[in-house]
Amino acid sequence: MAENTSSTPVASPQGSPKFTVTPSPHFKAPFNVRTIMYLVVFALTPALAGAVYFYGFWPLFLVLVSVTTAVGSEFLMNLAFKRPLADCLDGSAIITGMLLAYNVPPSAPWWMVAAGSAFAIIVAKAFFGGLGHNFLNPALAGRAFLMASWPTLMTSGWLIRKGIGTVSGIPQSMWTNVIDAAKSAPTTMHGVDALTGATPLGVLQKLKIATDPALISGTKHALNDPAVIKSLFWGNIGGVIGETSVILILIPALILMVIRVIDWRIPLAYIATTAAFSFLAYLFGATPVTPIYHLFAGGLMLGALFMATDYSTTPVSPAGQWIFGVGCGVITMLIRLWGGYPEGVSYSILLMNVATPLIDRFTRPRILGEQRKRKVEK
Repeated sequence: MAENTSSTPVASPQGSPKFTVTPSPHFKAPFNVRTIMYLVVFALTPALAGAVYFYGFWPLFLVLVSVTTAVGSEFLMNLAFKRPLADCLDGSAIITGMLLAYNVPPSAPWWMVAAGSAFAIIVAKAFFGGLGHNFLNPALAGRAFLMASWPTLMTSGWLIRKGIGTVSGIPQSMWTNVIDAAKSAPTTMHGVDALTGATPLGVLQKLKIATDPALISGTKHALNDPAVIKSLFWGNIGGVIGETSVILILIPALILMVIRVIDWRIPLAYIATTAAFSFLAYLFGATPVTPIYHLFAGGLMLGALFMATDYSTTPVSPAGQWIFGVGCGVITMLIRLWGGYPEGVSYSILLMNVATPLIDRFTRPRILGEQRKRKVEK
């Protein structure tokens, strides 16, 4: 979105005026921080509705727990650090709570979600000064904390709505030959349970250690079937709460881009880089699935559209935003193809968050006359 840096003239010790700049985010009228934050909250709501449809009401309860914990933690931190208490209702804590809940399995225990939400606000946000001062995306920092603390709970408990007739987004009929092969080959990846309990990216991860040719061939064929891509697009898959449906994430994000709430550069660079990288990987046999599978599977869309666009943790210049998005795409695919985790979205964004100050240093626009002054001094 378009940013307008707010500056206020202040007298310097020498008597000449100088300008102090408030931390990001900066908005042009008619938007202010609260308006922007609640627009993003509304944009995230369709994905929650999809999660309730596919998984039942437990995901809704988890989101409520996460949001309540986030707002409560922000209130306590503002009280402790003597910051304005009204800031806890500006919407930023609500977004953090929603995004944290969107990054956990739909059957996760409520106490784990509460712990992650509290960590996100207290450690990743409040300790660094609050909104505009944190250098890591709080929700993703909370997810990283949960992955380190309870990895089993964070990588299991995938659910599929009864009666849909699919397994991890793959129609049951497609799995018939694959399942039969798995049952007759005990040296492969533990047969049916491993497949039926996996997410779309989890299936790819398990293919790396599969040994049965029939299982590998059948799974590759099934994953590239148009029906699977359709399931990924509409949300008929296993995964975390927020990656249920591409369309329920994409349409609200496009609306936010049109009204210039989020900038289009980082999402476009992120998605385009992932598409190009996965195309080359598919062309040279490094991945068994097409680029469209990599784009629709996992949390790529949620990450690219709603988490990589965080105002406080991303570069401010257009050139820096392009670099940030490309870096996220490259790291995501490196982790997906050769890393130990099926998904690389969260860690790619966090790593690029850390690199943001360096990117800003080398991509900030030069002040008028700055280059000429340096030449004269030489």
